[in-house]
Amino acid sequence: MSNSSSVTQFLLLAFTDTRELQLLHFWLFLGIYLAALLGNGLFTITIACDQHLHTPMYFFLLNLFLLDLATISTIVPKFMTSSLWDTRAISYRGCAAQLFLFVLLTSTEYFLPTVMSYNCYVAICKPPHYRTLLGSRTCVHMAAAAWATKLGLLCLSFGCFVFIVVSYVQIFRAVLRIPSEQGQDKAFSTCLPHLAVVSLFISTAIFAYLKLPSFFSPSLDLVVAVLYSVVPPAVNPLNYSMRKKELKEALRKLMAGAFQKQ
Repeated sequence: MSNSSSVTQFLLLAFTDTRELQLLHFWLFLGIYLAALLGNGLFTITIACDQHLHTPMYFFLLNLFLLDLATISTIVPKFMTSSLWDTRAISYRGCAAQLFLFVLLTSTEYFLPTVMSYNCYVAICKPPHYRTLLGSRTCVHMAAAAWATKLGLLCLSFGCFVFIVVSYVQIFRAVLRIPSEQGQDKAFSTCLPHLAVVSLFISTAIFAYLKLPSFFSPSLDLVVAVLYSVVPPAVNPLNYSMRKKELKEALRKLMAGAFQKQ
């Protein structure tokens, strides 16, 4: 008789084995998850419903909010159930599905910020050609390419990183040549929220995958994974809404209209 065995489940890495801390983690991540759902969902609906926001910049923001909803919904619900019921087991198929979706969405997280950095570059450095270079068909093709990137190789991720760096070098050079301080503030308000999100995502991802072996720690890896997979989807709506007055005004109108209908 031949010996054979098959893997039916895996054990997830937990923050702690203390029951009280597990429950605390459940409530903490429940709050983060609900905040992410509320923020990204509201701004997605706002951009889709307000005709004044049907511009390339907000079109890409709409895709980012949808991506954030999908990314955080891939990981956090399973983590919450594990903390609540004190179980670390995940089925083989469940683990494979979660890994596939996470890699798929994470690869899009690399390409979509690249497209958004190009949008900032054109808006600031080549404003007369903005409508020509970023027409509706071009925006749809670029967003579709971001979603279809899927399991791109390391070279594509590095190329996106280089493109983002070069774009922002050109952006800052153009902004510093603007004579008025008000014009500089307006230009910075266009690109700084995007730059903050990209910096957090790329820095934590680089630390997670390219750190030295001497820095290996399961707990540290878990914390870093949370930083680049959970925190950005939760803070993106707040980050962009603080800088985009049009978005805040559109959301205010949407909420006022909803209350009036009631």
